[in-house]
Amino acid sequence: MANPEPAPVPIEKLRAWWAHRQWLDGAHTGATPAEVLTATGWARSVGGAAPYLGLFARAGLGREAVDGAVAALEVHELPSARGCAYLLPAADFALGLAAGAGAPEGELAAAEKHLGVTRHEIEKLCLAISQLLTREGPSEPSAIRSGVGDASRSLGEAGRKRGQSTTLPLALGLLQARGLIRRVPLNGRLDQQRYAYAAWDQPVVGSAAELAERYFSWAAPASVKHFRWFSGFTAATAKAALAPLDLTPLPGTDLLLPTELAEEFREFAVPADPYPTLLAGIDGIHLLHRDLPRLLDPADAARPSPTAKDGRGFGTEADPQSHLVLDRGRIVGLWEYDPEREEIVHQLFVPADEPLREAVDRTERFIREQLGDARGFGLDSPKSRAPRIAALRAAASTG
Repeated sequence: MANPEPAPVPIEKLRAWWAHRQWLDGAHTGATPAEVLTATGWARSVGGAAPYLGLFARAGLGREAVDGAVAALEVHELPSARGCAYLLPAADFALGLAAGAGAPEGELAAAEKHLGVTRHEIEKLCLAISQLLTREGPSEPSAIRSGVGDASRSLGEAGRKRGQSTTLPLALGLLQARGLIRRVPLNGRLDQQRYAYAAWDQPVVGSAAELAERYFSWAAPASVKHFRWFSGFTAATAKAALAPLDLTPLPGTDLLLPTELAEEFREFAVPADPYPTLLAGIDGIHLLHRDLPRLLDPADAARPSPTAKDGRGFGTEADPQSHLVLDRGRIVGLWEYDPEREEIVHQLFVPADEPLREAVDRTERFIREQLGDARGFGLDSPKSRAPRIAALRAAASTG
């Protein structure tokens, strides 16, 4: 008689396991920023509060501790996977830069094709910037532009239409990817987009297989599609990157798990007690996979998205338009911070019990006392956020 097919893994177990591996279970209070990022993955940063919210939720870390780790170069914001900015631990600086190295080369190739830029002039500009920063120390973009003189030039109306008004960003991008300069927040904060650039000497080295190994330690169970989203790799590159890894497929799914974690996963049980956390919409619990429905109950996926004018269901979005309330890996609500009233506004999908109220109050105090606001990204101003806040208030009032 044929052996019966293994029973599919309940989605509640998968979600709770993802939360457990992401340190969203209250078991790691007091860990350092580098320890959190090493264990749970690089934190996407786009000039908003996401890194602070994620590190606070996972280890109770305040802004001073995070900013101190940035100042000490224990962690740093670097262009990494897909060329996007992430907060990385020092042990991953070389790999992160290697993972993102192709993006500025692609931007240069596009500028050569469409804007009449030459590699020779950009390399000359790179040299001028490096010499300036070595001589003058950390400098803001305006000082760099002035200091390099004619080495940087306008790209005219054609450049503005393509989001490249001058050649300076092309050179800065290449130098960052090569580990020769780094971007330094002027006031030491990750959630305010004013930067200087400083000379650096950081090796850039790492393979696709190394990135795959890191990824599956943070995000598994995950599919090849999930990994390709995170890495930006082609199908062929992803296949080659995964080949050296010892991965076990989960029955009835396209998800893969490192074999060394298989026994722990089998024995893992969904915690009986709730542990709600408030996170940014681009937190790794979502963005490592970018597969929003896996974190939603079907009824919640069908809810109208609070800010969608066409009544589109929340589960149809690629990314949530507001921050997230999670409990054991399930999205149980959405939230925003209203800086005018200094309060969190939320729409909950479940009754507000005591642990959830405490999580909201704790995060609200953290934002009010240490951050002042909780922008989703750099241009997420209180004015632009007002319709989302109003929509969440209206949704909460109608249940």
